[in-house]
Amino acid sequence: MIGRTLGFYFGRRFMSSVLGIFVSCVVLIMMVDFLEMSRRVGERDVDSVTLLVLILYRAPFFTEQLLPFAVLFGAIGTFLTLSRRLELVVARAAGISAWQFLFPACLLAVLLGVFSTTVYNPMSAEFKERANKIEAEIFNRQTGLFASTGGGFWIRQQSVDGQAIIQAGAKVDGGRQLSGVNVFLFGPDGKLQERIEARNATLEDGAWRLSEARVLTPGLGLQSYDTYMVATNLTPNQIEETLQSDTVPFWNLPGAIEAARRVGFGVERYRLQYQALLARPMLLLAMVLIAASVSLRVFRFGGIGQTILGGVAAGFLLYVFTKLAEDLGEAGIVHPIIAAWFPAVVGALMGVLILLHREDG
Repeated sequence: MIGRTLGFYFGRRFMSSVLGIFVSCVVLIMMVDFLEMSRRVGERDVDSVTLLVLILYRAPFFTEQLLPFAVLFGAIGTFLTLSRRLELVVARAAGISAWQFLFPACLLAVLLGVFSTTVYNPMSAEFKERANKIEAEIFNRQTGLFASTGGGFWIRQQSVDGQAIIQAGAKVDGGRQLSGVNVFLFGPDGKLQERIEARNATLEDGAWRLSEARVLTPGLGLQSYDTYMVATNLTPNQIEETLQSDTVPFWNLPGAIEAARRVGFGVERYRLQYQALLARPMLLLAMVLIAASVSLRVFRFGGIGQTILGGVAAGFLLYVFTKLAEDLGEAGIVHPIIAAWFPAVVGALMGVLILLHREDG
């Protein structure tokens, strides 16, 4: 068995590499998000501190999917560095097998996956909800007639009044409250009947209640209302399913699944999200094994560029396979447990088989 000192050394090198890559990617994404959000707010009076807090709250949700790649690249970098310094050669000469010096990285990957599922995911969901509230406050500050929200969220509905498309800059409470709202109402012939701008919209029983609404009707001009009602056939569960299924924290998913089942609504997306979070430790373990299978060769033998390219390609293929399986599970074609666990298990087994072939013949 590998010694404690050497195990801590390998584990420390692995974690330093993973965290370094993850933090670098987080900073890059925050910079890009800052530029994009600055463009979205446009001429609204938003101070830099508020915008920075908004970016910080949004960052965990957007960077949660980066963790598998950080583990993959961190593991490749760690093993290549240890090989370049001949530390792995010395370890092998001392009678330590590849499985022994891989154990610290594999254990830390599993623990990192458990932390990501049980702590980081609920934190990212909570911060995303806070970011939604800040966005709602920002986009409540309308500037000009029918001010654009810069994209935001889109909802399509069919009601007794006909078809409608709703555009909103921000959402709160799972989409039950929208801010910076534009509504496009169409008649049975498909022609635009009304265009409505409102400061916010609240979902009530069978209708959206629009506050501080301005309604533009062809032939009648612009009219203003303190409150304006728009019929809808959407329910709170449908709104949440459409807009917020990915922001339900891990610990709340069992309750969300049960609540959706009681009202007869589809639960495939929630079940898939829950199983994917449970399978995340296995996915990170698979990334470490894939990295080891392509980067444990002796550095002086050359072919390092091909090694790195092979590891990146293998990790990318595993990620694509995972997303494809999730899409099939969300569509109900594949059972959520199979869709979430199969790619991670297959990736781990492939890494083990390659290592067995290279290390044990």
